[in-house]
Amino acid sequence: MPLRYAMKSKPILGPVMLDLRGYELNVEEKELLRHPAVGGLIFFTRNYENPQQITGLVQAIRAIRPEILIAVDHEGGRVQRFRHGFTRLPTADSYEKWVANEELSSTIKNAGWLMAAELRSVDVDFSFAPVLDVDCGVSQIIGDRSFCTDANKAGDYALSFAQGMRKAGMAAVGKHFPGHGAVALDSHLALPIDPRHYEEIAANDLLPFIKLIAEGLEGVMPAHVVYKEIDNLPAGFSRAWIEEILRGKLGFKGAVFSDDLSMEGAAFAGDYPDRAKLAIEAGCDMVLVCNKPEAVGYVLESLESLNWHERQHRLTAMRGQFPIDRSELLTSAEWKETADSIARIMAKAVA
Repeated sequence: MPLRYAMKSKPILGPVMLDLRGYELNVEEKELLRHPAVGGLIFFTRNYENPQQITGLVQAIRAIRPEILIAVDHEGGRVQRFRHGFTRLPTADSYEKWVANEELSSTIKNAGWLMAAELRSVDVDFSFAPVLDVDCGVSQIIGDRSFCTDANKAGDYALSFAQGMRKAGMAAVGKHFPGHGAVALDSHLALPIDPRHYEEIAANDLLPFIKLIAEGLEGVMPAHVVYKEIDNLPAGFSRAWIEEILRGKLGFKGAVFSDDLSMEGAAFAGDYPDRAKLAIEAGCDMVLVCNKPEAVGYVLESLESLNWHERQHRLTAMRGQFPIDRSELLTSAEWKETADSIARIMAKAVA
């Protein structure tokens, strides 16, 4: 029997961000989007063919849920879901390697603007960027996704990138709190354990988060990593990390997004409804359920009675602030100059 969900009279962003199987909405996905527990949707490479196709898909989604948050992982380097028709962005560590010091801040800010403006031109609300992890030389899954091995510089560069995003009307999401760069294991495949004390983490990994929070960071994604000297639970499931440290000690006021609950770093919590419940009880405002379409319905039903009103102001702040006309963007001098600049960095990085 097909699912049927009745929408509430006043649009509310629910706590679940889901994904899609392909280039178009199927019948089941159209019904899932109507579920009141849905608040967001994330695109992957499998959902992208070209700018025209993704624009049409976004329009079809918004015809069902106009208020939904639409996101994508679009950092640059290895993590850029839209490629053909979008400017290829370099790895985060490329800027310091290939840009002169006196041009570094402005170049990174321009890159953040370019990334955000191109996404906003197809009506994507935000990207899960920038990466605030400090490269400690041990994590391959982070590695060149980090702006720098120096925590203070990493924070400075990430702040410049976020400022560029805001110029294009896009909120920023710092990840992966409190820092994924000091563990070797990939949390997609295992549950990493970081043995360091809080003081060591605070003196290094937390510095970029502190810097961007002070400048109004809108979103944070915690890591599926256990910091065993602070809590036995991974950060994304830990009230100690989210409520006591992130919101309490660091004063973060924005939205907290779980990392994908299908990752192996979340499996300890049990089935998908249990994972979602634990993350939300820990303080996450929205949980990502990706690459497991068979689990989405169970998670939505388990969260249907949750009171989401207190989260609305944090989640609605993640919406794109103003539209950007794609044809006007791609014919502007600012876009051309910035795209050319980024292309020169890419050429040096791959030479």
